[in-house]
Order: sequence, then structure tokens, then C-alpha cells
Amino acid sequence: MNRRSFIEKTSLSSVAMISTFNIPSFTKEKKIKIGLIGCGWYGMVITKAALKTGGVEIIGICDVDSEHLKTSADELEKLQGKRPKVFKDYQDVIYQKGLEALFIGTPPHWHALQFIAACEKGLDIYCEKPLSYDVKEGMAMMKAAEKAGNIVQIGFQRRQSEAFKQTKELIANGKAGKIHQIGAQIHYNPNIGDTSIQSPPASLDWEAWCGPAPKLNYRPSIGHKAWRLEKEYGNGHLVDWGIHHIDIIRKIMDFGMPSAIQTNGGISKLKNQITTPDTLNSTMFFKDAPVVWQHRLWGTGDLNRAYNNGIFFYGEKATVFAANSKMVVMPAGKDQKQEVLDIPTEGMQENHVADFVHAVKNKNKTLVSCTIQDAFQSTATVQLAMISYYSGSEVKWDIEKREIIDNAEASKLLARAYRGKYERPN
Repeated sequence: MNRRSFIEKTSLSSVAMISTFNIPSFTKEKKIKIGLIGCGWYGMVITKAALKTGGVEIIGICDVDSEHLKTSADELEKLQGKRPKVFKDYQDVIYQKGLEALFIGTPPHWHALQFIAACEKGLDIYCEKPLSYDVKEGMAMMKAAEKAGNIVQIGFQRRQSEAFKQTKELIANGKAGKIHQIGAQIHYNPNIGDTSIQSPPASLDWEAWCGPAPKLNYRPSIGHKAWRLEKEYGNGHLVDWGIHHIDIIRKIMDFGMPSAIQTNGGISKLKNQITTPDTLNSTMFFKDAPVVWQHRLWGTGDLNRAYNNGIFFYGEKATVFAANSKMVVMPAGKDQKQEVLDIPTEGMQENHVADFVHAVKNKNKTLVSCTIQDAFQSTATVQLAMISYYSGSEVKWDIEKREIIDNAEASKLLARAYRGKYERPN
């Protein structure tokens, strides 16, 4: 006898016939000409996802590390049969003849300048998350995209997760009852690189890598792939990784931005190794339910490590835990049994990039999964949480005016001064 689960679970285009004979077509599909800025680790992840989707050609790549350029150009030549041109200056790839779309895979302190330049050129853009380094950069990027009218997708690929989609459906159908509180966490022990000050690799132009951000003395612990926990480049774990959970919570619950945020924490274990908190608690007061974020970059994390990375939705009828490939439901009431559902999603990243490619091919903005306006709200939320941490104060946010209310010290942190020759966008 089957137990009732708590959770209820092409057309072909017409072909004009010239004669009764089958005549092979020699017309090749027009490929979208794409450029890539930042061809290290994740820049190549999204680029290879586009090649897997098909109908694209990578015609130019840019990086301030000559070793990245050579290695990536070699790999792309093997994958697509044609070698892309290589550039050190991002303006050169943006103004490459025939370019139609751009991938931005650089660290966030570079996003605003590169994104806005691409908008001014009229390119469609796939940009990695977070949208920007600071809140006012994000506003300037939205303004540029709205003026350009281009297609923009931001890299919040967890929106492709079937587990999160089913979580949204379950909550929308009332199976969990009214949600009164949401918890989110990612606990892990990072591998910190060499923190000793030294000369950068000969292939890396560290001055250009730092760009508009402060130029810190080079050490491997803040360079390639390791910049995420450095305040001046990645702004910490919540902004870098936790932002995915904040974004998908907003998507599941149809939230806008919080009206207030209170954050506290510190560096408990990783002193002299990182410059952002390894211990953090942040309460984000959204209209319908508060979201409580926490992370510990030390110890075991949660008592049950199976819940170290995920989101808890606390409802009147059930508590729901959701992660990339799993949903766990604990119904309220006596003698209820927990249900565990494994819900894998193959190719989350590939699907997210494919949405962008299809949108560009069809010139249809509605095909993207994460607009710049939506990405701004997720990005600004975690940035405001860090402003609360740095200022040691509650941050109240005017959602309509997009400004901090009655907190001059916190308001100063909405924008960071640019270094040297670089000019902040308005």
C-alpha cells in the first residue's frame, strides 16, 4: 500500500522543397561572436558552457596574466577549431570588430568599468556575480544597461536548481504553511594560501589586476582564485558564496530588498590570514519574514554536517531544508516522519549560460534567468550586510530611494574611492 507523500509530486521548422531530390544545405548557422574578459578559472567555466550550448564562437579573450591568455587560447583553439585573439587591455576586446556579446569573469572590483564600457558599445553581457564591488557601482551598471537596452544575464546559476524550484512550488502551494523565519548558512574550512608578501608571478601584471581597487602587496593568499576572503577584492564569504543563498531565497519567496539589516561577527580563528569575518551573523529584515545568515569558517559548522550548506524555511506546517540537489521536509505535529528527497540538476552552470545564449540568438530579454535589476537587489543586500558589520550599526535601507537612512558613517561605505587614474562611473 503506497504511503501518500507529504510532497505531491518539437516542433520541426518547415523546409521549402526545391525539387523531389534531397539537396544538402551548405548554409552554416550564424554563430554569435563572443569575447571574454578574465580567462582564468571561472571565466573559462562559463565560456566552455557557451561552447557546449553551441552556436557561438569565442573570437577574443583578455587577461592581465599572460599565462592565463596562452593556456586559455590553446584550450579554446582545441575546442572550437579556431584560435581567439588575445588582449591584455579589456577595451581592446570590447572594441574587437564583429563582437556581439561579452563574458565578464574578472574579480568584482573590475566589474563596473568593464560592464559599463560594454554597454556603451551595445554588447549583450553575461557577468559573473556579485554584480559589483559596492552598491553605487551596481546602480551605475543598472543605469548603463537600461540606457543600452542590451541583454544581460548575471551569474546566479542556482536559479537553475530543480531542488530550489520544487522548494518554491511547495511553499507557494502552502504545504509548509506561513513562513515566519528563514535561516541560511554555508560553513566550511577554507584553505588559505601563502600569506607572505612576495613578488607576483612574472606572467601577472599585479598593478593592472588591482585596477581601481587598492593595490595591496602581493601574496598568493589574495591573488588568483584566493581573493574572495580579502576585503578589498572579494569582500568576504557572505558576498562571494553566501550571496547565492540570499539570491535564491529572494527568488523562492518573491522578496525585494530588506528594510533593515543588523550584522555582527569577527575573525575568530583566521587572524593574520584573512581580512573579512570568519564568523558572521546577519539578520536581514525582509517585509514578510526575516532571513538569518550565519557562517563559521572553522570547526565542524553545524552539529549535523549534512546541513552545513543550505537554507531552512521555518513554516507553521513544516520546516523545509533546501540545498542545490536536495530537499528535506519535517512536517509539524507529533510522530511525523522526515522526508528526504534527492533532486539532482545536471548542468546548472551550463543551463544558466544557455539561457543567455538563447536570449541573444532570439534577441529576447525574457529568456534570461537573472536580470540586472534582480541581481542588484541580491548583491546590494549582502553589501549592506557587510556595511552593517564594518560600521558596527544597524543599517536601515530606503528601498524606493536606494539610500541608507539616518546613518552618515554607513552611507560613506556605499561607494569606495577609485585608485589613481581610474574614474568611478556615475
